[in-house]
Amino acid sequence: MGAARVTAEARPAFYALRSGGWRDYITLLHPPYTLWHLSYVAIGAAIAPRFEWGKLGLTLAAFFLAVGIGAHALDELMGRPLQTQIPRKTLALLAAVSICGAVAIGIGGAIRYDLWLLAFVAFGAFIVVVYNLELLGGRFHDAIWFSVAWGAFPALTGYFAVAGELRIEAFLVAAYAFLLSFAQQRLSTVVRTVRRRVRTVSGTIELADGTVQQIDAETLIRAPERALQLLAAATTALALALVLLHV
Repeated sequence: MGAARVTAEARPAFYALRSGGWRDYITLLHPPYTLWHLSYVAIGAAIAPRFEWGKLGLTLAAFFLAVGIGAHALDELMGRPLQTQIPRKTLALLAAVSICGAVAIGIGGAIRYDLWLLAFVAFGAFIVVVYNLELLGGRFHDAIWFSVAWGAFPALTGYFAVAGELRIEAFLVAAYAFLLSFAQQRLSTVVRTVRRRVRTVSGTIELADGTVQQIDAETLIRAPERALQLLAAATTALALALVLLHV
């Protein structure tokens, strides 16, 4: 029985660039996943009964800072899953500045538009730190809370930030984002395990016609990783289509 080694050169994510220098900062952003979760904000805003480009822009900016930079910087502090060479002090500074920037945008929006936005700001600031640093015994670091924090919450916030209220369609789009994020978490768990934790993969698959195929790391990650890429692209395309309806 053959054995296929997961080499040290294997990338920790399909979008990860070669480690070092400016490339680490691009990798840190998790570009396809950040775009995916920002799309939930745009989808929520786009289905609201009232639409305002300025409010959408501010909400997207806040989530980009909090999720695209802050959450991912904190995540990289917790064990270097992306294997970047960014100094720990730099990661901590990026996280602090970006999360504080997101909170400042949220507070400013609440003062200008609707004080109920402060509830969204408070939850967002809480979950981005507690989830990514696995605080409180890690009780907020699981598939359910991932789906709430990076799926349902962005969609609800996008809707409320633009509409100033929550109606049934807001909760339906939040359910859509929750379920899709849950699927993302399940698929990405398999891929992350193989890419980052598995040393060797070995075995064979024997088909009904007697054909024997070797199993390697690519066998395990090909389908779930391709599904993740397609889901990210599909969600982004949907967000663009809905937002462009308001042009």
